[in-house]
Amino acid sequence: MAKYFDVHPENPQQRTITNVAENIRSGSLVAYPTDSCYALGCQLGNRDGLSRIRAIRNLDDRHHFTLMYQNFAQLGQFVHIDNDVFRTVKASTPGQYTFILPATKEVPRQLLHPKKKTVGVRIPDHPVVQALLAELGEPLLSSTLLLPDEAEPLTQGWEIKERLDHEVDIVLDSGDCGTEPTTVIDFSNGELEIVRKGAGDTSRFE
Repeated sequence: MAKYFDVHPENPQQRTITNVAENIRSGSLVAYPTDSCYALGCQLGNRDGLSRIRAIRNLDDRHHFTLMYQNFAQLGQFVHIDNDVFRTVKASTPGQYTFILPATKEVPRQLLHPKKKTVGVRIPDHPVVQALLAELGEPLLSSTLLLPDEAEPLTQGWEIKERLDHEVDIVLDSGDCGTEPTTVIDFSNGELEIVRKGAGDTSRFE
């Protein structure tokens, strides 16, 4: 049965955030809010958590997982990013964008696209996940909480608790955060490609 935490969407209680971060470090899988849908997340090296996300979402090995970052300081360790791309990404974050970039050897092989060796990266603009990432001090392995054969992601914490009570360990609820997923921009081939138009404004990339 999943632990359920209700936090303020703008000023999340630090004690709760610390508790959730400690659980993530101990191997827990968490459903948490972002500035674009709820997401599933676990620690980067958590193989069991990764397998559980794949099972919940019925994902194949071509799925791009996302590393959720608090800020730019962590990016260089996990992805290759040149100066032009760096400036473009920095101008667009934090925000409702996921960027596909070539991964470094620090990223576990299981997370990578099998042919491209790429991974998604994201710096969200949401106080709750920002507080959680600050407490963790490392990126959070994530995937949008979109269940198989459903058109839209789950957006209510109580419903997530009800539907996934025996499949996740923690539900962190800060209220509705929308159903529109991030805009996905692929920089992995040296050229900008808009893979998915979502919540983030694409006009700056067109």
